[in-house]
Amino acid sequence: MTLGMDYHVLPGREEEFERLWADVTAALACQPGHVVSRLFREVQRPGTYLVWSEWSDREALARFTHSQEFRAVTALGRAELLASPPRHRILPIDDLGR
Repeated sequence: MTLGMDYHVLPGREEEFERLWADVTAALACQPGHVVSRLFREVQRPGTYLVWSEWSDREALARFTHSQEFRAVTALGRAELLASPPRHRILPIDDLGR
């Protein structure tokens, strides 16, 4: 199960977003069913990021996206760092980046 998350960060807040992502990565490592997550920055569009997150199954992903940890991190991002709401989608490809 692969989740793609598109983020558009406010100008000048990119470093802060990347630091927050480092904290999120640590939290993800402890989540049952999490396989790997990566952060990609779009070179030609500053402030545009993609998070690629692989999960063992849909249920593991749902447990995380409904967790308090996920809500806390996404609320902080929406309130202070993001220029627009993030766009999340399930991707049909399971092995990009491996």
